[in-house]
Amino acid sequence: MSQWRNWSRTATADPETIIAPRTEQELSAAVLAARETGAHIKAVGSGHSFTDCATTTGTMIQLGELDTVEWVGPAAPDGSRLVRVGAGITLSRLCEELAARGLALANMGDINKQTISGAISTGTHGTGIGFTGFAAMVEEVRLVTADGQVRAVSAEHDKELFEAARLSIGALGVITAITLRAVPAFTLHAHEAPRPLVEVLDSLNDPSGPVHSNDHFEFYWFPRTDIALTKANNRVARNDQPLATWRRLLDDEILSNGVFTATNNLVRLAPRLTTPVNFVASRALTERTYTAASHDVFVTPRRVRFREMEYAIPIEAVPAALTEVRRWLNSAGVAVPFPIEVRFVAADDAWLSTAHGRRSGYIAVHQYLGMEYREYFRAVAQIMAQFGGRPHWGKMHWLRSEQLRGLYPRFDDFLAVRDRVDPTGVFANRYTRRVFGR
Repeated sequence: MSQWRNWSRTATADPETIIAPRTEQELSAAVLAARETGAHIKAVGSGHSFTDCATTTGTMIQLGELDTVEWVGPAAPDGSRLVRVGAGITLSRLCEELAARGLALANMGDINKQTISGAISTGTHGTGIGFTGFAAMVEEVRLVTADGQVRAVSAEHDKELFEAARLSIGALGVITAITLRAVPAFTLHAHEAPRPLVEVLDSLNDPSGPVHSNDHFEFYWFPRTDIALTKANNRVARNDQPLATWRRLLDDEILSNGVFTATNNLVRLAPRLTTPVNFVASRALTERTYTAASHDVFVTPRRVRFREMEYAIPIEAVPAALTEVRRWLNSAGVAVPFPIEVRFVAADDAWLSTAHGRRSGYIAVHQYLGMEYREYFRAVAQIMAQFGGRPHWGKMHWLRSEQLRGLYPRFDDFLAVRDRVDPTGVFANRYTRRVFGR
């Protein structure tokens, strides 16, 4: 028995067995064995979730062997194609495979280390008011359920299981393959610039403001400063303005990783330096403009370890909510050297999507590994609750099933599907029992 822990060191597990099946038949046998002995079984991807959603004391399934591109469909009139991939393929490798075929993901977050199954199962999203998160890109899910069967489900075949499986936190079975819609490869024009925070907040709900006038828009704000670091990405025809190698090295490696690690360690040792350190950090990254392939623009190297909590709220509520967070931070005296990240996505219809039925703004708070985070995160969680906040399933939160039920119109529908396909809780663990009630 060997211990497993996630990337952020917020969850550990001591599974009885760890297996990496090469085929669905091997996986089916492992599921049936667990069911017969009354053991639990959970799949784990890259361990980039901040919760204990993948932990188990039974059998842990590592999906790294199921990582091939199985099938690419014909082009639709808009050039998009359905692509079926193994559940264990990482987003970085998936992007490479798609690019080799002239394709891309329509939207991404800024980390590409997750497996595709982990990304959809926890509600991973990017930013862009006209784009959804990963779960809404999924057209078919293949999974092994508690009876050992391999089921391929879609909107046309077992629709209810499909709706539940495309964002399920692993509670319905082990996903083995995912079919999603990829779009023709595209270039993004990136414009990153510091702007006054008040100006950015005032513009968020303006129909001509940056959220609505750009394909993808987000911003970062260092607590106790008055500057927002904005990022606007838009599709263009040509990749004719590449970022100089020295500039990428300076900004993304030296400043955003090397120097940022040093400043976080400094604040951890001397919390009173938080305000001057954040003041310098908010002004260290200056304006830059460049073009690159979409996946190279979406993704940012992240080597500084941290804890994170993120809530989705109605997009109209973002300025008021962030103002409340700012007020609390200014009065609480808590040392927070990490910026707050704010992103925006379209509404979708995935049952457990944090953007279900509403265009959403995401407010993500972070704390450097080794620094106290509970008071800060709990205070922000209370503020988000005032605006109907839905916590990201893969990031830290304390909500339970009785609270979550009121946030998701299809919550009980999801539970009904779970009870149908896993009546004895083979795929349950401590996290799913908390958020789903058993």
